[in-house]
Amino acid sequence: MSVSPGNGAALVAPELPVMVGAVNGALRSVTVRGKAGNTLVAGVLSADHTQWRSKRGTAPGETYQVTVVAVGPSGATKQVTSEFSTQKATQTFAVDKILPNKDITGLTVGVGMPIMLTFTHGITDRVSVERNLMVQSSKPVEGAWHWFDDKSVSFRPKKWWPAHTKVKLVAQLAGVRGAPGMYGAQDYVREFEVGRAQISHADTVSHQMTVKRDGEVIRTVPLSAGDGGQWNHYTTNGVHLAMSREDVTTMTSPDAGPGSAGYYSLTVYDTVRISDTGEYVHGAPWSVGSQGNSNVSHGCINVSPSNAKWFKEVTLIGDPIIVSGTPRQLDPGNGWGHWQESWPQWLRWSGLRSGFTTEALSAVPVSDHLTQQTDTSKRRVTS
Repeated sequence: MSVSPGNGAALVAPELPVMVGAVNGALRSVTVRGKAGNTLVAGVLSADHTQWRSKRGTAPGETYQVTVVAVGPSGATKQVTSEFSTQKATQTFAVDKILPNKDITGLTVGVGMPIMLTFTHGITDRVSVERNLMVQSSKPVEGAWHWFDDKSVSFRPKKWWPAHTKVKLVAQLAGVRGAPGMYGAQDYVREFEVGRAQISHADTVSHQMTVKRDGEVIRTVPLSAGDGGQWNHYTTNGVHLAMSREDVTTMTSPDAGPGSAGYYSLTVYDTVRISDTGEYVHGAPWSVGSQGNSNVSHGCINVSPSNAKWFKEVTLIGDPIIVSGTPRQLDPGNGWGHWQESWPQWLRWSGLRSGFTTEALSAVPVSDHLTQQTDTSKRRVTS
């Protein structure tokens, strides 16, 4: 019988699995228990009952007792007990924010909604972390994680989420190595649901926004987009996502301060934010005469007050709003511009490349250990 780590082993790397093997005979039971926390380590037994392997690593700074019961060819039972201890963590990391969440996005989202995680510390062992971020869904979806920087990783499907899909993120990060000497502090679970498929196309040349739900046009809205008098007054071209819905938004000029030429501060109503650089779909009673025939805004998509109120009310966070006809491209890092990258480009920044989601276990209750935080980052806004 073999047990790894061996009896008396010290300073074992927590990310290493516990493995047990029976040479002549079969394993009847394997128990791996942390002595300090009295926690059990789950494992998988091979079909022939000759090998056992832990499903995940162990906790740092813990001593484990391994108890193995095996049966020999003659039917005799043998029990072996051993102990090993893991090296201590010099630092721990946690998840600072997960989107979607109840407070910021709601838990029913649009078909373009990515799963976004922000960590408290920089991750250098991205593969180790990524392989412990499991996405389950009620409908099979091909997708992949993508690192924007050492603290930010997002999951996006290759294509839109199927409408009415239940999704569950299981982040098994407790004891996972994030960098030399740094390990995850705890696990996280987040469940959400994808709503109906609503996709809007805003054409800055025809000055119309077509809103489709489940493939059917539900409204065509006249618009006025960025006038292009300055480069940053073009509405950005590409696939945007609805990032927030606001009843009232104060918009200030991004390139002029109080007292300077071109400065403005406007209170606008019924807004849907689509980027981090101040672009919204919003009500603009001052440009109704231009909506449907010309572009006069400083970058936002102007619509009538009644259309703005309607659009805000029918939009879910994560709904795609696709802008066309402008030379200024939306940067993938601007807001939630995740869909601006082609699938091969997206995979370049994935440690494990693409894979299919596993089936969501809807009967498992949500256990969310993350403290929700409101996004208080300052935004430039334009009209």
